[in-house]
Amino acid sequence: MSNSEQTPNLTKYAWLSIAVAIITIALKAGAYFLTGSVSLLSDAMESVVNLVAAVIALIALTLAAKPASSRYTYGRTKAEYFSAAVEGAMIFGAAALIIFAAIQRLLNPAPVESLGIGILISVIAALINGAAGYYLVKVGRKHRSVTLEADGKHLLTDLVTSAGVVLGLILVILTGWQQLDPIIAILVALNIIRMGIELLRQSVAGLLDVTLPKEENKQIVEILQSHSREGAISFHGLQTRQAGRHRFINVDLQVPGSWSVKDGHDLAMIVEDEIQAALPDSTIVTHVEPIEDESSYLDIPVGYIPLELDDEVR
Repeated sequence: MSNSEQTPNLTKYAWLSIAVAIITIALKAGAYFLTGSVSLLSDAMESVVNLVAAVIALIALTLAAKPASSRYTYGRTKAEYFSAAVEGAMIFGAAALIIFAAIQRLLNPAPVESLGIGILISVIAALINGAAGYYLVKVGRKHRSVTLEADGKHLLTDLVTSAGVVLGLILVILTGWQQLDPIIAILVALNIIRMGIELLRQSVAGLLDVTLPKEENKQIVEILQSHSREGAISFHGLQTRQAGRHRFINVDLQVPGSWSVKDGHDLAMIVEDEIQAALPDSTIVTHVEPIEDESSYLDIPVGYIPLELDDEVR
């Protein structure tokens, strides 16, 4: 078996996200109170979601950084998926509140004021979100943290939202059509609902032990095939999954029954070391079996990954 390295502590990045959320909430709330714009209110409410999500991310990353124990023998890295799921669910709540406020404004129109200063404040907040979002996505991908990447993508979506709000408010100034303001807020809500659905989809896939990405499965298959020898050495029953930043890989290795235990173990270690080099932070379990024994082919799991390099390598 090849073991993954200890999970790094990524909580400092969650603290960064919390700080950014607090700053942007203050800026956007100030812009709303100055202008009375419901679209700016919707933008501020999305930042409130960012703050709560960042706090949940901090809790999840703190849990994920803890080492495996006799109670949690695989560690707690799946806590990151719960964070993404909660964030996705919260987005729907924020969207509902935004739509409610926008409909109220459509039914009871009210003028917006001081749009120039409101737009300026919103732009500053958007730039802060954009810079932080780009950085968190970069760090999340580097450490394969679904929590940080989801948090960063949320901030980048917030940037797009703010850009839409600013553009809409500029149109309000140019056209004088006040109803554009609540219409923009509804469009903002629909956009963050789309993001929430994507976050929920990703988190559910992780919690249900979805297989590794197709390109990573292909790398594993290529390594296994490079050691296969017709009638002498073969592999089957490949299974892969991911929990947070960690990969888990199971495979059966068939070798001649005349080999010693050490011979089979040595080959298994060579294969595992190559997979570990290609895909760091992997826990690999290899089951060595005699190639001539029919019982070696009775334990192939349902849903295994075929060792043919085609579209079936998920």
